[in-house]
Amino acid sequence: MQQVVKYFEAEKMESAIFVVVGIIAVAISIYFLVKLQQPFYSGMAYSLIAIALLQLTVGGSVYLRSDKDIARVSQMIENNAEQISIIEKPRMEVVMKNFVLYRWIEIALILAGLILFLTFKNASAWKGVGLGLVIQAGLMLLFDLVAEKRGHTYLAFLQNFTNGQ
Repeated sequence: MQQVVKYFEAEKMESAIFVVVGIIAVAISIYFLVKLQQPFYSGMAYSLIAIALLQLTVGGSVYLRSDKDIARVSQMIENNAEQISIIEKPRMEVVMKNFVLYRWIEIALILAGLILFLTFKNASAWKGVGLGLVIQAGLMLLFDLVAEKRGHTYLAFLQNFTNGQ
């Protein structure tokens, strides 16, 4: 049971950080758009805010459901352990496959951002978009790599749990 709590509490903590990063990106974007009003910073703001909306949505939803997930999986373990094999383990296998997709998308965004940043020489909006993409996609990649590692540990726990039944 401790592994379940540990996994979902770590998910909740990372999601809270995700939300804070999203809020900071939105605040910086507003500052860039309202105060600086320069093409480079406006371009950067657009990519920062676009990914920040994703961070706020995903981070917020994971944060809000983490306590329910602890209760749900704990109840499975206590009352109907075979549900771990039927529901939770397959759910986590899908989550782990999705991390591979997310990683490739994030790498593609980083590369696109680098190409934009390096292609445009002056402080154009496109150069700003590129830098914003590199920053935000890089942060997303970092968060997802940490979450993926944690997911592997949790999935191994689920596999050991079901094998021990």
